[in-house]
Amino acid sequence: MAAFAEADAAASAEDAEAAAAASASPSPTSPAEKQKLAKARFVANAGLAAGSTYQWIVKPYREGKFKKGVKGRRFALIKAGIAGAFAYNRLRAASENAKGDPLLSKAMGPLMAGIDSLKGLGSKLRNGDAGDADIGAFENVINSVKDAGKSVGATVTDKDPSAGELNPR
Repeated sequence: MAAFAEADAAASAEDAEAAAAASASPSPTSPAEKQKLAKARFVANAGLAAGSTYQWIVKPYREGKFKKGVKGRRFALIKAGIAGAFAYNRLRAASENAKGDPLLSKAMGPLMAGIDSLKGLGSKLRNGDAGDADIGAFENVINSVKDAGKSVGATVTDKDPSAGELNPR
């Protein structure tokens, strides 16, 4: 029992030292640095959403890979469904990043309803139930987000994620 008491006392001393070290950590970044990082994160997340939407949803749809009877349709629909869920996730992350920059937040405010409307589109794509209007909705939201970023100096370029990056691990 004495060994347990000594070990407990030693652990408490280590915890006190760790707490003291944590309080001496460097100060958080300045507001200007936070805004710069918010824009950079916004650009990265919006770029991934735009790239995955184009590569795995819009392009195959225009090529007719989602039509019944086409070879590889099921696989194309599964990839599109995953890409749709991924794009929605990255758009939500981009909207959260935009909150760190006042101008970007103001530009993104009206787009939140459009982003939220994409929530179930991933499963709709995966099931093969998506049509022209659904694909157009994805394109419109992506283009609106890109325009909002461009209006405040955060130019979004498409980044094509690989199939492995789309895989939710």
